[in-house]
Amino acid sequence: MPVYNEVGTLSQIIQKVLDVPIEKELIIVDDGSSDGSRDILKALDDQRIKVVYHEKNQGKGAAIRTGQAHVTGDIVIIQDADLETEPNDYLHLVKPIQEGKTAVVFGSRILGLDKAYNKTYYLGGKFVTAIANLLYGQGITDEPTCYKVMSSDLFKSIEIESNGFEFCPEITAKVSRMGHQIVELPMRYYPRSTNEGKKLRWTDGFKAIWTLFKYRFGRISKG
Repeated sequence: MPVYNEVGTLSQIIQKVLDVPIEKELIIVDDGSSDGSRDILKALDDQRIKVVYHEKNQGKGAAIRTGQAHVTGDIVIIQDADLETEPNDYLHLVKPIQEGKTAVVFGSRILGLDKAYNKTYYLGGKFVTAIANLLYGQGITDEPTCYKVMSSDLFKSIEIESNGFEFCPEITAKVSRMGHQIVELPMRYYPRSTNEGKKLRWTDGFKAIWTLFKYRFGRISKG
């Protein structure tokens, strides 16, 4: 769970994750928060939680890269520190990996489309997804999804280079180049606005497209 200035939702999302009836470890990487999020994290007292701190904000990808070194479980789920997603969806998202059917599952907000969407984000996400499918031969509906679920062996084998939100297309590109077909399952989604703390910007869409092209035609490294 990467965290950057999420004091308004942090306690709630941590509790929601801990309440999911599945064995877990929660690795939280605070990416230089300055809004009081760190006070919440320093007060935590639960053996299932490990907190790592960045002294300066480096970006989501950098936080995921830091967390990668601390994984000890069998399956990895990327969880944002807001309330846009529903952690109870873990229960069905992990099943194809547990059953040995695949090594990577994406939660799809499109397949679970039962809520209001921000039109700009929706159309942008659909365009990025179309590019990903074209370049990598996937058939997914929601490339920019938060819930990217992988076997820990696969996750730890990927050398994460991105520091920002382009971490998402980097993962898509690299698991595809490694020969994995992405399985998608529905997930719930409760979008928030920029005023409510959403950090993704329209410029991140251009970075995502560039990242997809970069890793399609360039060499990829394995950790």
